[in-house]
Amino acid sequence: MPSGSGQGTVLLLGARSDIGGEIAARVCQGREVVLAARGNGGLQDVEKRLLAAGAAAVRTLDFDATDVDSHRRIVREAGEVTTAIVAFGILGDQELAERDEREAARIATVDYLAQVSMLTVLADEMTRGEIYAFSSIAGWRARRANYVYGSTKAGLDAFCQGLMDRLHGSGLNLILARPGFVIGKMTQGMTPAVMSVTPDVVADVVVEAAARGKSATVWIPRRLAVLAAIMRVVPRPVWRHMPR
Repeated sequence: MPSGSGQGTVLLLGARSDIGGEIAARVCQGREVVLAARGNGGLQDVEKRLLAAGAAAVRTLDFDATDVDSHRRIVREAGEVTTAIVAFGILGDQELAERDEREAARIATVDYLAQVSMLTVLADEMTRGEIYAFSSIAGWRARRANYVYGSTKAGLDAFCQGLMDRLHGSGLNLILARPGFVIGKMTQGMTPAVMSVTPDVVADVVVEAAARGKSATVWIPRRLAVLAAIMRVVPRPVWRHMPR
């Protein structure tokens, strides 16, 4: 089990996240879970699931990821956090972002700036346990079809690699997921890409990685790492026509 299991609070940031909910259900037994999200609509089902999975208690906090000044307060109000799941994020509208700087900035704020802020707070406030963060194959090499979102994941991935080195030997570990296309609420209506996965598969892999008691970066599925290596060498004239 992850190092924070059995004691301490589970903090789920982005409580409506499919992946975040799956992870929380796997690590919540006997523990308090704090659901952090903007408003409480739809959280009742999440709460019921976690209680059924063995959570000792579930409570909610109103959380706006873009309000970075509130991040430290949110973490402190959650209590003694030993498992933090940073699961908020958006895909955004790429076509709109190409002509509207406000949409480009919105995507960058939620998927990079707010992530960096929250991860920095968590690394400073937590003394043990694990933090789960989420990169993506989309950040491995920016594509014409979703380069705004992809660029945020590229930056977040680089940040997390450095944060892992900072946390080495501290008793606090960072598990960074690099999934491919995840079939869920965020991608509803989109055609699944090659090597697509579901939220439960992502959760199984990252919780297993956390159980090893050290920071890790995991491709999901594992064979996605081979595709990533190929992506690096595709000539740009070909690459710019790659689909989302």
